[in-house]
Amino acid sequence: MRPKLKTFGAFADQLLPHETHYLLSIQQLEDEEKLGVLKLLDYNCNHLHAPKAFDPHLDRRKYSHLKNWVQKQLKAIDVDAHFEWMVDLEQKIHTDRINPLEEKSLLKALRKSEQPIFNFTKFFELLRQYRQFLLIRLRHQEYQLVDEFLKKHRAAYERSIRVNEQLEYATRDIVRHFSEHSTESIQWQRWLTDVFYDEELDGHTRYMALVRLLYIAFNYKQYRPMLPLFDYLDQNLAKGRPYSRRILLNYYNNRLLLHTALGEMDKGINYGYLAIRSKTHDYLLYVNNLCKVLVQEEQAEESWRILREALPSLKTTPNFHSRIGFSALYMRTLVMRGEYEKARSYGEINLRAYEKEILRYRWHAFFAAYLESLLLLRQFGKIDELSRRFRLMTLEQDYCRQTQAPPLVSWYVCISSYYLGELHLHEIPQHLLTRADKQSMPFQLSSKGLTEQIYEAFPEFFKGLMPR
Repeated sequence: MRPKLKTFGAFADQLLPHETHYLLSIQQLEDEEKLGVLKLLDYNCNHLHAPKAFDPHLDRRKYSHLKNWVQKQLKAIDVDAHFEWMVDLEQKIHTDRINPLEEKSLLKALRKSEQPIFNFTKFFELLRQYRQFLLIRLRHQEYQLVDEFLKKHRAAYERSIRVNEQLEYATRDIVRHFSEHSTESIQWQRWLTDVFYDEELDGHTRYMALVRLLYIAFNYKQYRPMLPLFDYLDQNLAKGRPYSRRILLNYYNNRLLLHTALGEMDKGINYGYLAIRSKTHDYLLYVNNLCKVLVQEEQAEESWRILREALPSLKTTPNFHSRIGFSALYMRTLVMRGEYEKARSYGEINLRAYEKEILRYRWHAFFAAYLESLLLLRQFGKIDELSRRFRLMTLEQDYCRQTQAPPLVSWYVCISSYYLGELHLHEIPQHLLTRADKQSMPFQLSSKGLTEQIYEAFPEFFKGLMPR
């Protein structure tokens, strides 16, 4: 691609398949060359790793006009842009700064909108405030129009409020089950499914119900029932109902999680690449989710490339759950690349800077990666020191009992203790022995070098369990 197409190329690299599918479905372009470029945009969105080049000889003004057309069409249906518009009008009404053109656009939206719109409750509350604005100014004609709308849709608004209040109660149980394993959440599954399919409810509420259903699926490892719900949503997204780039990216990330949980790794990874095409508030979370799968699939170089590109976002994120998860993946990727010292140094720096946050959010992921680098560097004393300081084996025993995760940290500590002369085969904790299978062994997520050390430490115990 020639430099003159650099701007258009950067724009094209941000587009998403559901966007181009929608644009093709509504286009009435008479210029065959513009239509050809639009079709090429759609092709490239669906073939991320084998895109076709744009024609450098085509009049650059056509690229510019098409870009403007695409942006205009997408903005017209963007539910996030509509929400921002409502918030802006709400502030202007509250401060008596709304102008006649803005009032005209609000009244036009009232007349033409099909209810319930995606952000229906916000629209209702905006009109309720506008009604007061009109009444005090004796503008009876506009007041009557707004008042009729509010009376007509009051029951729907009150129902939406009740559903959202119930949704908050459901969310508490679901998140506590997911993060603390201290409650149950399956009791909300049927109700949330009904909410998701209820077309009389606003789209925002319905989408929130879907996200919570995905949490329940992970709480109980029941993934396949989610597929029909996501397929139903997929069909609507392709029609631009609802549309926002934020929602699409979140949808792709959720499909990454769903398909990889089902063992459909390639399909999940493809969705993961779509999820990181634009940088939203959750960009780092989506990077972590994709790179976790790439690491599991032993694609260390690709994981390294993506993590490096995400470093600027890491520096500004206030989300320590994502920050610590990123650090663990960064160390894991360095280890897979054979850069053990860099992984150790990165872990040490992060532990010194964010000790409290690590212990609060992602301690297991962090220490599993950090201790692996120390073990490969044969820094057994450091591992022993960290284990005693943070009581890692005790912490992990409780953690694994709750999550069924493999006891990686405890194995690293045991192997270090062996080399320090503090542990023999018959002294391996019983709770580790009972989990000694191919799914819980450290070699599953570790390097070849670590596998060799495990053999060296406990050859009799691992004989027949670990392939050379």
